[in-house]
Amino acid sequence: MTKLAQWLWALALLGSAWAALTLGALDLPSSCREVLWPLPAYLLVSAGCYALATVGYRVATFHDCEDAARELQSQIQEARADLSRRGMRF
Repeated sequence: MTKLAQWLWALALLGSAWAALTLGALDLPSSCREVLWPLPAYLLVSAGCYALATVGYRVATFHDCEDAARELQSQIQEARADLSRRGMRF
């Protein structure tokens, strides 16, 4: 099962449980229903905050590849030298 299928199954289960509770499948007090109505919006905002925090953490802990950067710079210098020999000006 792919990750997309897992997320869709979880979303379908949560959505059906929310719909059943909100639309009155169980006899819940009105105070519980008042909390259940905005629950999808709260979950969406929570997921957005989690995604933003994850991206921020990954950016903050990103490791530089100094060896790869040096190798790329040397390849660029070799390419410039080769192109200079062929008559291209920089």
